[in-house]
This record gives sequence, structure tokens and C-alpha cells, in this order.
Amino acid sequence: MTTTEKVRVPLASDDLRQVYGRFPTGVVAVCAEVDGAPVGLAVSTFVPVSLDPPLVSVCVRTASTTWPLLRRAPRLGISVLGSHHEGVARALAGPAEHRFRDVATEVRDDAALFVTEAPLALTVSVVDDVVAGDHLIVVCRVNEVLVDDGHGPLVFHRSALRPLVAA
Repeated sequence: MTTTEKVRVPLASDDLRQVYGRFPTGVVAVCAEVDGAPVGLAVSTFVPVSLDPPLVSVCVRTASTTWPLLRRAPRLGISVLGSHHEGVARALAGPAEHRFRDVATEVRDDAALFVTEAPLALTVSVVDDVVAGDHLIVVCRVNEVLVDDGHGPLVFHRSALRPLVAA
């Protein structure tokens, strides 16, 4: 597709993936300790929703086998991944049995699990999940916020993980 080419919807899924990929997004890890084991996944659809009450949302594929496990946890940890977390993002997007190999984490507040050295970490409680096409929109209430200004964010753009570099 050229920069001036117009294409009408509907598009094939692969075409839509390329179109949506033109919008840069942050990458977050959504994790918890469930039955004594770390469970989590990488997500590139994290959105602040409301200030009062404090709400955020993430989107998870309806076919995810990880989400039903995470949904059981009383609290989730959302870690905004930093520019130094490219390997973590790839691990958390890979096969479930290998996701936490070589990933440094810590557990806090009712099983919420966080990736260490994240620029931003939120302890959240799930308020609702709503089916939206092939994904669930998961709305969460923010319970605690931890900020580490020592690291810049990781960005997903055009199917690649990239550090966000200040001009």
C-alpha cells in the first residue's frame, strides 16, 4: 500500500494488521501469580479510560488460553515495558510454558506480578470484560501505581518493537 493509496474496508486480517500497525502503541505485560505459578501475556492495547474512578483497559484475544487463568487472580500487575524489555515482550508473546524463562519479576498485593524495572507498574482489579469481535476489552480499576523514571518505554510500530527516543 502506498502513502496515498485509499483502500475500502473490509480488508483481509493480514491487511488490517498492517493498517493498525501504523499506529504506534506501548507494550504492557499483564501478569499474576495463579496457583503459585507466574501467568502472563504481552499486550499492545493498553488505554487509560477514566480518572474518576481510576480505570484502564487492555484488549485480549477471545481465543487466549492465558486470559481465563489471569481472570481468576484477585489482582493483576500491569507493567509498562521499557526500552530494555524487548526480550521480555517477545518471551511474554511466545509459548506459555516459556514466558517467564529469564524474565525477572516480583509479586505484590494479592498475587499481582510485575516485570522488574518497568517504567510504570499498576496493580489493578478486573471490573468487567466485554466481547468486541475477536477480542475482549478488559476494564480494570487501578489500585496502586509505581513509577520508575529511569527507563523509557518500549513501542510497537509496524510489527516491530522499538525504543521511544526523545528528539
